[in-house]
Amino acid sequence: MIPLVTDANKAAARVGLKSDSIVINGGKRLEGRIEVRGAKNLATKAMVAALLGDTPSLLKGVPEISDVGVVRGLLEVYGVKVTSPAPGELSFDTSRVESAHFAEIDAHAGASRIPILFCGPLLHRLGEARIPDLGGCRIGDRPIDFHLDALRQFGAVIEKGFEGIHLTAPDGLRGADIELPYPSVGATEQVLLTAVLATGTTELKNAAIEPEIMDLIAILQKMGAIISVEPNRVILIEGVERLDGYNHRALFDRNEVASWAAAALVTHGDIFVGGARQTEMMTFLNVFRKVGGAFDVQEDGIRFWHPGGDLKPVTIETDVHPGFMTDWQQPLIVALTQAHGVSIVHETVYENRFGFTEALNEMGAEIVVHKDGLPDHPRRVARRDFEQAAVITGPTKLRGANIYVPDLRGGFSHLIAALSAEGQSVISNIGIISRGYEHIIDKLETLGADFVYEG
Repeated sequence: MIPLVTDANKAAARVGLKSDSIVINGGKRLEGRIEVRGAKNLATKAMVAALLGDTPSLLKGVPEISDVGVVRGLLEVYGVKVTSPAPGELSFDTSRVESAHFAEIDAHAGASRIPILFCGPLLHRLGEARIPDLGGCRIGDRPIDFHLDALRQFGAVIEKGFEGIHLTAPDGLRGADIELPYPSVGATEQVLLTAVLATGTTELKNAAIEPEIMDLIAILQKMGAIISVEPNRVILIEGVERLDGYNHRALFDRNEVASWAAAALVTHGDIFVGGARQTEMMTFLNVFRKVGGAFDVQEDGIRFWHPGGDLKPVTIETDVHPGFMTDWQQPLIVALTQAHGVSIVHETVYENRFGFTEALNEMGAEIVVHKDGLPDHPRRVARRDFEQAAVITGPTKLRGANIYVPDLRGGFSHLIAALSAEGQSVISNIGIISRGYEHIIDKLETLGADFVYEG
């Protein structure tokens, strides 16, 4: 528990949050317009990609979240000059990249797993990379074996020590034929960031093809990389001798859009999310409509609202893109507690992502987690050995409670549960939420939430 509190406090401090708790008076409808900027899962990776360029890079639409602060701090430790020429913009001058010690890296990296993605770029720039123990949300085992196995195939030599992992490339990095055992987003990013400057051609099979991956490929192509996305999750990368910097606007944050959509549904509200786009949200929008929510796609965003009437139960199976994202199921489960009937959520991506439901049950929800899944239930997504299932029976009245935030998406789910509940709730450890949600306090005020925050 102590490491989680420490990570949350650090995250909050990076975005100027001074208090670790918020008092919410539930039952008030959320209504208004908020804006989303670049995706956490793209902006932080684009910042790492800047290390590969011989000339400066400019990233636009950067969200003011703590994970961005983590990566900025790490880049500065390595000698990158990071400036903000305008709100939501970061410029990266990589002309003086230098090595850093474990202690310096660890001071910035405690609340993020992003340091593992520095390996390829640093091996190209410096011939070595140091990676401390990795932190992040406690939502299950996220082994870095996929990353390390891929780096070894490129020619990296890996030594594990007490402080962390030390990587070298005595013979340089060479293209490789790599097949991932699972279409991991992080491992796909690792291969892309390493292969673009490796000698020869890399073929990556069973790659992740999320929109954030496509946006990272677009960035690398702007820098001079040669990358082809082939059928059947195959990506071909032809290594080049050098890359320039980029000028790019980050893809919007799909996860934040889905979170506010769920908030509109559970509070019987009406929220316009500026910056949202339909194409990347289609899978979510289908489920949102099945549950009983309404939406209107406009040129500058998407409006989400509860149209009245009963919400309907659904069965969801999380999966890699273009399936239903695992990050979408947590806030949506809060809305499903108000659906008339039994909903089932099969979690196939992470093995411990239903821990947040314990607090929902304390608030009055009726959620049963099956730790070994429901193997006999009809499925479209292939079953995985570690998967779990949550069975939600509704509708149930939610009551205010004292809640301790366990992880990023679960924390936002607790927040919207409290916003819809009868009575008062105190949510602690909210710094975790700032890892992926920009200006959360300001947005709650804009939408008319009834809360007290002394920050």
